[in-house]
Amino acid sequence: MLHLSALYRYPLKSCKAEPLQQAAFDDLGLTGDRRWMLVDESSGRFFTQRALPGMSQLSVQWNEHGGITLSAPGLTALDVALPENVEDNLRGVTVWRDTLRVPDAGDEAAQWVSDFIGKTARVVHIPKDRARGLPPGYGCVDDKVGFADGFPLLLIGQASLDDLSTRIGRPQEMLRFRPNLVVEGAEAFAEDGWKRIRIGKLEFRLLGGCARCILTTLDPATGERSDDREPLTTLKTYREEEGQIWFGQNMVSDGAGVVELGMKVEVLE
Repeated sequence: MLHLSALYRYPLKSCKAEPLQQAAFDDLGLTGDRRWMLVDESSGRFFTQRALPGMSQLSVQWNEHGGITLSAPGLTALDVALPENVEDNLRGVTVWRDTLRVPDAGDEAAQWVSDFIGKTARVVHIPKDRARGLPPGYGCVDDKVGFADGFPLLLIGQASLDDLSTRIGRPQEMLRFRPNLVVEGAEAFAEDGWKRIRIGKLEFRLLGGCARCILTTLDPATGERSDDREPLTTLKTYREEEGQIWFGQNMVSDGAGVVELGMKVEVLE
């Protein structure tokens, strides 16, 4: 039987995963997922592990009020509340090709993250009413995304990772690929052919494969890059198409609801 075997939230874009036993979903996907982001203070351009692998050591916990707690080696943990007086604290930011104005979390949070990453940064939040649209040609006009690269959710089959690990000759961590949902019980890469699934009472639409980048070569526990460029080196031998390496499926949720580990996953289409 197909079942949900892992759930992950990433409250602050490109920082540590928060493993979950259950998760609620709203208009932007998994509640609290990538609703916060670090940006360059001068340009507003977003920061990620691609350029700053040390961000992999920044732990972030989301709370039910929408705020986060930041913690990292050598620093005292900091609680960051949702920005107040939103209209007075808007900052222009850029996520890939999208430019938008979102509320800034203030100077204390900015100083904390700047001290940790060694760059002058700001912490910003994206409210639902300022969310971005999906890439052109994908999903529906009502589908929205927070600060995730392009889609609100990512699903990976455990068998797909197991297949990759076997080909490489050593285990690969699932968190190298930063999924939200992991499904067990299917054949390797079965998820490539799914269009709609149901978990509990909540339905999801799978919109297409996820193109992978250099971030997957970072050890999620240490932030160190693999000398042999794995897993990209092996993925390139059998998962490359049109110049892109594909692993996992981008997805959106339809409606609100809650899912939890162990729930049956039903393929509807």
